[in-house]
Amino acid sequence: MLLRASGRCYCAFRHSRVGFPSLSRQNSTSVPFSSNVDASLRPRTIFSGIQPTGIPHLGNYLGALSNWVKLQNENPQDKLIFSIVGWHALTLPQNPTELAASRRDMLAVLLAVGLDPKRCVLFHQDSNAMHTELAWILSCITPTGKLRRMTSWKSRLAQSRNANDESEVDESMLNAGLLTYPVLQAADILLYRATHVPVGEDQRQHLELSRDIADSFNRTFRASSRMFPLPTALITPSKRILSLKDPASKMSKSASDPASRILLTDTANQIAAKVRAAVTDSITTGVTYDPVLRPGTSSLLSILAACADEEVDAVASRCTGMSHGELKTEVAAAVDALIAGPRAEFERIRGEVGYLDQVARKGAEAAKELSAQTMVQVRQRVGLN
Repeated sequence: MLLRASGRCYCAFRHSRVGFPSLSRQNSTSVPFSSNVDASLRPRTIFSGIQPTGIPHLGNYLGALSNWVKLQNENPQDKLIFSIVGWHALTLPQNPTELAASRRDMLAVLLAVGLDPKRCVLFHQDSNAMHTELAWILSCITPTGKLRRMTSWKSRLAQSRNANDESEVDESMLNAGLLTYPVLQAADILLYRATHVPVGEDQRQHLELSRDIADSFNRTFRASSRMFPLPTALITPSKRILSLKDPASKMSKSASDPASRILLTDTANQIAAKVRAAVTDSITTGVTYDPVLRPGTSSLLSILAACADEEVDAVASRCTGMSHGELKTEVAAAVDALIAGPRAEFERIRGEVGYLDQVARKGAEAAKELSAQTMVQVRQRVGLN
């Protein structure tokens, strides 16, 4: 999870030659997201995270959060660790008052969608200083060349150049956190010796770096046993949820047009208005699924299929005779039905400040207990104990 744009979830990187000798399939960098995993891979330790900045949108929910809940409900033998990654949020300017409120709201969202703090470790990353301690140690064995090759760094540099209308913007204009945050992300995962990380296909590079860093540490500080497992990607099954205004782009919290996204807190009327204004096409002879020639219409069909947990071809077949107006009405109804429960639960939980603080405190205590075991060994191996 997981983590650059507001509300975006973790993670993923390049295949490393060192695998898990005791796990027959662990040499692979990814496995399908499924509850029917070979028993030889149990128990798994699964980590993911989400930034606290902004209420999650429909794409976050269908692409990540609903899958976290599935992992929780369908895999009782796995250890699940889900974090709100406040330190990552600081790589971009934040209003301190708004960030403090967003941290609490994000915890309320995670509880509202169905995560159970009795079943998983649910905590604020910034409440556990061992994340930054491990990140510093890992940064000392990570070449800057690797970090400069990260797509996230290149895209941030390109955005800076566009904003300044210059093709030769110096890297010194960007803060160091933007370059090194993938190391902190690796520390988030490795601190709990996670074996699996739920990711989307477009997030592989970050997890590959985590694998490379784990491999580098294991080789640099050899001992009778390897310090870190090489985390495997759990590829989430949901298709990308695209912008309602630009079907060539993912739905994003950072997009300038608020009508491009549906938030988990949107009312039925707000959802209907956003869907009615969604981009489609000028073809009036019915609804078909064709992402190339009809991207806007196809995006609506994908949203409807995701909400109904059906194959998009089956949904498209059912909707063939509809007009765009009829399709939008059905999409709006399906989205509202999907998020109505989490929306109501969020409004209830966000007012229970004492309960939220209690969940955060207990989650941080559990996270510290797990990570302390790792850091004792890390400090011993690098010579700090």
